[in-house]
Amino acid sequence: MRSGGILLPIFSLPSPYGIGTMGAEARRFVDFLQAAGQRYWQILPVCPTSYGDSPYSSFSTFAGNPYFIDLDQLHMDGLLKKGEYEELDWGEGDVDYGKLYALRFRVLRLAFERFVHDPPTDFMDFYRANPWLDDYALFMTLKDLNGGKPWQEWPKDQCRREAKTLEKIKLTYSGDMAFWKCVQYLFYRQWRELKRYANDRGVSIIGDLPIYVAADSADVWANPGQFQLDKSLRPVEVAGCPPDGFTADGQLWGNPLYDWDKMKAEDYRWWMDRVEHQCDIYDVLRIDHFRGFEAYYAIPYGEATARNGRWRPGPGMDFFRAVEKRVGKHPIIAEDLGFLTDGVRKLLEDSSFPGMKVLEFAFDSRENSDYLPHNYDKHCVVYTGTHDNDTAMGWLTSAPKEDVAFATDYLRLNAEEGFHWGMMRGAWSSVADLAVVQMQDVLGLGSEGRINTPSTVGENWRWRMKKGAATPELAQKLRRQMEIYRR
Repeated sequence: MRSGGILLPIFSLPSPYGIGTMGAEARRFVDFLQAAGQRYWQILPVCPTSYGDSPYSSFSTFAGNPYFIDLDQLHMDGLLKKGEYEELDWGEGDVDYGKLYALRFRVLRLAFERFVHDPPTDFMDFYRANPWLDDYALFMTLKDLNGGKPWQEWPKDQCRREAKTLEKIKLTYSGDMAFWKCVQYLFYRQWRELKRYANDRGVSIIGDLPIYVAADSADVWANPGQFQLDKSLRPVEVAGCPPDGFTADGQLWGNPLYDWDKMKAEDYRWWMDRVEHQCDIYDVLRIDHFRGFEAYYAIPYGEATARNGRWRPGPGMDFFRAVEKRVGKHPIIAEDLGFLTDGVRKLLEDSSFPGMKVLEFAFDSRENSDYLPHNYDKHCVVYTGTHDNDTAMGWLTSAPKEDVAFATDYLRLNAEEGFHWGMMRGAWSSVADLAVVQMQDVLGLGSEGRINTPSTVGENWRWRMKKGAATPELAQKLRRQMEIYRR
């Protein structure tokens, strides 16, 4: 079925408390999507972020981000008093992660002190249903005890998970572990309520699963045998992308790589637990860096750039057959961007997942790009741009002049309509089954609305929509476009 959707991270929602949350503004956005005829809300990973604030670098692939817990909802639940959080300086405008880190956990501990006096009856059900919770709570407790250092720098007995040490920590710091478990219960309770609200209004949520996990994570610390680590628990090789026309040194992501042979021998148990969890919390799952399942780029640990990496074979269709056996025919989108080979194309075809098309990649005036709409087949998802791209208006002011001229002719862009509306119309009018546009493009924002610039740190993952920007008039304009293009 032809349909439309909007990409907006939860952190980009309006909120008086420093960052978007799963509270009233999230519900208002769902109402906007419903009024605008949008069937999908695409978000970025909801995991707790680590250094650099990227949702693609998390302390746990299973846990939810404590920053997204709505404080007003905790007040309504009797866990907070308004004076305990309303008067704090959360900052204005874009997300200030420094202030969040300094204030949010202090407030959540106040909620926890009330929570433990009368825990909900379903808390133990939540605990039993999430076996990852113990390792995560222990990891976060140890991280606090070690001043936030990466687990590879902890004392040897903690780093290597010596049983006597861990049991002593659990007994001595049981209250701290209970705090982290409580936070996850609160996150997932609010998440379930928000998802139910969206689904009841005909809006499905597209979630995002990064292919890799952070080196400094409960995932690697608790499951070192699943990764390519040496005897000192350091990575042998790390993830990244090779040099290309955009980056002469390539991209050095630094994530530890999976031991696919061992994983296969265990029927991909760790990965299947991960995928099942994600399919449980999202209606549709976008799998990041799909090409890495056909072949992945491995860079020797300690290299300063990605120049000296090499391609190694991934698990291929054997992995995705295991996924289908575990979760059935759950809707999955393959992020098949980047350097594509015949092998990657074959894997996409065999998996039957829809791939992605990005309009901002289409208008290289020197070639007939696969991303031009006249080259699409129906079984794909088209985007004006993703979280790693500039906004449509930003692209039109920064791309090579000949590329912008080509896009202007191809899409018949004009200032009267608004160049951003012309770009979005190019996606909506295409044959792609699903067209997703960034909320920043709906609002006509320039580069100030960009979410992320790859290979940079410090100014990313911060943009927030202004309160009241998603107006009823804008919703009706979007709905009319969905009617015109039968979405």
